[in-house]
Formats: sequence, structure tokens, C-alpha cells
Amino acid sequence: MTTHLALLRGINVSGHNMIKMESLKTTLENIGFQNVTTYIQSGNVFVTTEEENSAKVGFLIKQEIFKAFGHEVPVVVIAKTDLEGCLANNPYLKEKDLDTKKLYVAFVSIGLRNDSINDLKMSQVKPDEAHIDANRIYIKYAVGAGKTRLDQKYIEKKLNVTATIRNWNTVTQLLEMYNAFD
Repeated sequence: MTTHLALLRGINVSGHNMIKMESLKTTLENIGFQNVTTYIQSGNVFVTTEEENSAKVGFLIKQEIFKAFGHEVPVVVIAKTDLEGCLANNPYLKEKDLDTKKLYVAFVSIGLRNDSINDLKMSQVKPDEAHIDANRIYIKYAVGAGKTRLDQKYIEKKLNVTATIRNWNTVTQLLEMYNAFD
């Protein structure tokens, strides 16, 4: 059995794509997922299954959400090693006097080349900063996530990927939850 973390993008945001987590949990259990656990209302769902292929798991979840709730919701499935990589490889964690409330991670649907940072055209989003590491983009906002052009839509358009962004507190909490499954 394999535990997967599915990050759902754009649910329960500003009254759009509303899904109660208890209903989502029941829906996913009804199609055979086990140990379905959600974290906060923004679409972080752990599932355990015999299916090892994360892309298949993501497709099943996306398909079932559409059938049950009528919402077309992008899903990015990540492994525990992705979250562990966040802690190990985030270059901004080395900075002195860092405000972790300005740190975010964009999880993308495919692995990126290190030179994909050029495609983000960072000069257009200054003073925000970003660093690419495989299927993660570490983001440090100068002011905050609500006052930037470097958001999920910008990333998706520039890199032609599906992306979903989580704040640093959520990333660390999700890793703690992943560890509890072991």
C-alpha cells in the first residue's frame, strides 16, 4: 500500500468550487481509497491505495471530483520525498532573519529544468524571488502572496504546467502528517 498526497487546486476559494472535506473524504473512500485524511479546507488530501502510480491516483481523484461535485479541479499528487526535498533544498531557509510567512512552494505537474527559471521572466515579478528544484518552485514574496504577479496562473502560463501553491506552514504541516502514516 502506498500513501499519496493529492493537492487540489482552487477549491473552497472565495466561494468557488465549494467541497466539504467530509463529503470529499466519503467520495474518495467510496471508490476504494483508504485512510483518506484531509488537512484544512484548501484541498490537501492523503489517500492510501495499492496503486503506486501517482499520475493514475491524481486522475482518479480528479475524475471522481468531477462526477460527484461537478467541479473541474486540477490535482497534483506528490510523494513524501517531495516534501522532504522542500525542507532540504529550499535555498531561502539559509537566510538570516527570514520571515517564513513570505515563503511558499509551487508544486508543478512535471519536472522542470533548472533553466526553466528563465521562462518565468523574473524581472516582471520583482522584487519577488523564485528558485526551481525539479517539480517544485520555491517562492519568496517581498510583500505577500496577495500582492504579487508571481501566482499560480502566472506560473502555469509561463511554464505550461499545472501548478498549485502552498504556504510554508502548510508544507511543513503536511510533512508531519505524511510522517504519521509510516
